[in-house]
Amino acid sequence: MRSTNTASFDSHSMRGVSLIEILVTIVILAVGLLGLAGLQMRLQSSEVEAYQRTQASLLLEDMANRMGANRRNAVSYATGSASPLGTGDSQPATCAGGGQGFDTCQWSNALKGAAEQSGTNNVGAMIGARGCIENLGADQYQITVVWQGLTPLSAPASSCGAGLYNGAAGSSCINELCRRAMSTLVRVANLGTP
Repeated sequence: MRSTNTASFDSHSMRGVSLIEILVTIVILAVGLLGLAGLQMRLQSSEVEAYQRTQASLLLEDMANRMGANRRNAVSYATGSASPLGTGDSQPATCAGGGQGFDTCQWSNALKGAAEQSGTNNVGAMIGARGCIENLGADQYQITVVWQGLTPLSAPASSCGAGLYNGAAGSSCINELCRRAMSTLVRVANLGTP
């Protein structure tokens, strides 16, 4: 008779162990799915950052080519770091004329994302994109593109757009930590006068 009670007791305890195992499995699965969701969010953020960096590279090359094509007037392209082109500037949406004025107007609009539109919104550039062209002397110019990153990293050394990317109170983007910058040095050949 003892063996019957023991068998009965073991079958009841086995059912309880199975339920506990199922609950532990569900908890482990839930933690794994939450981790996977976090990873997916981080991947999307990295994808946006990579897209913005690629756009900045294209815009740098565009202005470098424009300056090279109009090398005799390269000095007139300089904006300095205090008055960047792009987001918040006074360039018109439609560019007219030619030469340096036309080039800087088109570059400003490209920084604002005019190359790609969704309805009436410009979506073809980085978030809050701005560009600076600094005259370093000796026919050398530094072209810098800055934009708003998604996560705080460290403030770039470039002064282009400085102070324009601080977030609101409580934001993680304070002290320029979300400002991204990419620069290139352009040397314009002085071929003399024709």
